[in-house]
Amino acid sequence: MRFSRRGGFSVGRWITIALGAGLVLVACGGSEGYVPAGIVRSPAPDVSRVSLPEVTSGNDFVFRAEPGGLLVVFWGYTSCPDVCPTTLADLRRAMRDIGESAEAIEVAMVTIDPDRDTPEVLTAFVHVFFPDGLAIRTEDAAALAAAAVPFGASYEVTANADGLVDVLHTGFLYAIDENGLIRLTWPFGTNSDDIRLDLEALLKEGSNA
Repeated sequence: MRFSRRGGFSVGRWITIALGAGLVLVACGGSEGYVPAGIVRSPAPDVSRVSLPEVTSGNDFVFRAEPGGLLVVFWGYTSCPDVCPTTLADLRRAMRDIGESAEAIEVAMVTIDPDRDTPEVLTAFVHVFFPDGLAIRTEDAAALAAAAVPFGASYEVTANADGLVDVLHTGFLYAIDENGLIRLTWPFGTNSDDIRLDLEALLKEGSNA
């Protein structure tokens, strides 16, 4: 879904984005007939060659999970009034309910608004939700746009004549495995319990690989 700073979205624009990103809703059951709540995209997008600077280390961060773990990525901005904090809070709740196994899940937020999201602001925002979370930020607009493409993330930051900033962005969470493949994509509003079940299933699958 593509949200404005006021939390609205355009159905037509969402359909265009979904089709362009190759999102497919499927009943993809596992060995026990489990059907994920998240969106399975076919073929699974490969983001293993995508990298952007991580604020704390200053090094380029490659979008791949640690072996046997998961990486959950969100594209947003810190002054988002509703979608971003709600989505991260839902993810935090899901991970809290998983328990110790959640230690195998890494969380990263990519800012789409680096002009206002300074390194300090972005890091503080991410750490409110995830003390060990990664803050990903670049001032290179072309690099940011190129990195968004394989994710299927979309955003637009504009300023009107009065200087007020308006932001449109897709509100997805992306679950990435150790090979850099996006295994599931959760749209805004996915229940935290459903996210938890999906994460547990992915972790179990990874441990049995």
